[in-house]
Amino acid sequence: MNFEFLHSLTKAGSNIISDTKSNLGSETIKKSPSSSQLQVHEEAGIENDSITAEWKKTYADMSAEIKIRHYSPKTLKIYTMWVRNFQGFTKNKSPLLLSSSDIKEFLKYLAVNVNVAASTQNQAFNALLFLFRYVLKKDFGDYRDCVRAKRSLYIPVVLSRDEIEAILSQLSYPYDLVVKLLYGCGLRLLECLNLRIHNFNFDAGILTVHDGKGQKDRTVPLPQTILPALKAHIEKVKELHQNDICVHYAGTFMPGLLEKKYKDCGKELIWQWFFPAKTLTFVPDSKEFRRYHLHETHVQRAIKEAVMKAKIIKRASTHTFRHSFATHLLQANYDIRAIQELLGHSDVRTTMIYTHTIKSLTVKEAI
Repeated sequence: MNFEFLHSLTKAGSNIISDTKSNLGSETIKKSPSSSQLQVHEEAGIENDSITAEWKKTYADMSAEIKIRHYSPKTLKIYTMWVRNFQGFTKNKSPLLLSSSDIKEFLKYLAVNVNVAASTQNQAFNALLFLFRYVLKKDFGDYRDCVRAKRSLYIPVVLSRDEIEAILSQLSYPYDLVVKLLYGCGLRLLECLNLRIHNFNFDAGILTVHDGKGQKDRTVPLPQTILPALKAHIEKVKELHQNDICVHYAGTFMPGLLEKKYKDCGKELIWQWFFPAKTLTFVPDSKEFRRYHLHETHVQRAIKEAVMKAKIIKRASTHTFRHSFATHLLQANYDIRAIQELLGHSDVRTTMIYTHTIKSLTVKEAI
């Protein structure tokens, strides 16, 4: 087996997973591959045209297995990327001839030779484990002897209230409102951008998050201080929706087959994105215009620029506001179980990480 493997970046199987890409129109931003991705060496001979029929079937089966389990499109994209890298590592070896020893050698290479981060290696392990168990229908065997990178304890970055105010002062509309929801409700970025009008219950002061991480729903209280801004924003969404109706747009993008079940529901106000994209998106297949939500990279860029302008000397990102939300609740003596429920964590041990972000007090100081 040839172990020549290039330590650089690659795009992962765009021809295999093109069905997972969203038509974002002018909102689409081409992103360069992340540093956790690896590029197959040219000597491996893995080109898009050289993928064998067996591997094509394997990728199609993997896509089907992931969709059956309702995993996110990002999971499909990442898993496909790692399987393609594994395919290159094995020199296009037939999927039927793959064994658990091939995976162990690949993981060993990642940990020892490439020296990838622990999270990157574990991601590759999960992708290949899924490939063996659910796609190839093979017994992976005992994987306890695999070389696994150990992940050290990660302490989240937390912003103070003054720092959050400084960042908000540098953000323009509607990005400032996005950040207020990220911090005020402890939302993940895509949970926030996927919100629709019907998710808001102003009478009860409740925000319902549908299909969050792990396809879980939860409710969180709406901060009273931002209610006027939220209601004013909805009025602008109503106006935009009326303009879209006038130009005979096809509606917003709907989840799953909901639009086939309820005809024209994509044109109803309650299904409109709370943070709609600035322009309509042309869908080539149906030759119609639809509206998508604000693209995540636009928010990420706006926050990065605001952090720089505010001269914050912390590595702050969109997720930092969620960390700050949990930490500030903990500082206010909220119960850890209550914080777990608000964040939507399945395991309280995930929430316990925030105990490391606050200052420890001695018994004397606490008294």
